[in-house]
Amino acid sequence: MGESFDVEEWAAEIRAGDRTTIGRALTLVESRRPEDRDRAQALLTELAGDVGQAHRVGISGLPGAGKSTLIEALGVHLSGSGHRVAVLAVDPSSTLTGGSILGDKTRMHRLAQDPRAFIRPSPSGGSLGGVASRTREAMQVLEAAGYDVILVETVGVGQSEAAVAAMVDTFVVILVPGAGDELQGIKRGILELADLVVINKAEGDNRARAEEARRDFAVAIALLHPEDQGPWKPGVVAVSALTGAGIPELWGKIAKHRQVLLDHDLLEPRRREQRRAWLWQLLREGLERRLREDPALRELLPDLEEAVVAGRETPSTAARRLLERVSFGGSEE
Repeated sequence: MGESFDVEEWAAEIRAGDRTTIGRALTLVESRRPEDRDRAQALLTELAGDVGQAHRVGISGLPGAGKSTLIEALGVHLSGSGHRVAVLAVDPSSTLTGGSILGDKTRMHRLAQDPRAFIRPSPSGGSLGGVASRTREAMQVLEAAGYDVILVETVGVGQSEAAVAAMVDTFVVILVPGAGDELQGIKRGILELADLVVINKAEGDNRARAEEARRDFAVAIALLHPEDQGPWKPGVVAVSALTGAGIPELWGKIAKHRQVLLDHDLLEPRRREQRRAWLWQLLREGLERRLREDPALRELLPDLEEAVVAGRETPSTAARRLLERVSFGGSEE
């Protein structure tokens, strides 16, 4: 990034809610340039005392479930209730440019115009399940800026659910009426991760089907979450993001989940485990980067990759040979 950088000045402007500086800071933490990464870490360190108070909510679901419409309806409700809400909408990355291709600001036009809301579409960057590799850092910037509810929308494909569940306080799964088909299509794992299941599009002719889906999933959730698993029992609610019906009740359930975590001293342990997972994610990323950049491997790696692809060498043997050649040393980057 070419603009001047004064870490204390940037931090002060972020705390004051300056939207331009917030946007610049989010671009900084998403950057892969080494000089930007150093600046980003300096900024996050400066802001460290201003984070940790927001309610972090992950929202996922099948394609076509109406995630963006529901997030906008929820965000408008939150803003009207006095909250400052930020949306991190993690888009699939363009395979050619790495850029964000869905354009969430056009899909959430009402919320995008709300001065109490901030929407940030972020490219996934090829990270696990489409969750942007810097989403956690983006959350820190937004929390320091005073946003007290942060909604993280995932692309809802593959393993993204586990990735986002590992960085939020409350994980919400959105489904639509058609319970029989959905029970076949939804993996058991996503229901095990869910703190709350939402049946969307409960309007018009769909209302009866939505209620049927709500009952079916309530039974499934009860089977997956035994009574002795903890103080919170995940529930299922039916809403209409289109009409707004059920949105206040949905937020009430989400807020109640956070209160249960606080009342039973479970929120901070959850946050500690999330920080541990974050550390190991960064270690994996850093080790892979160093492996690819190590001069001792630069000439060996292409031949080994070709041998593995051609079946002349097993992946495990090739990996062992590479690790035996690498030297991490003790110097700092």
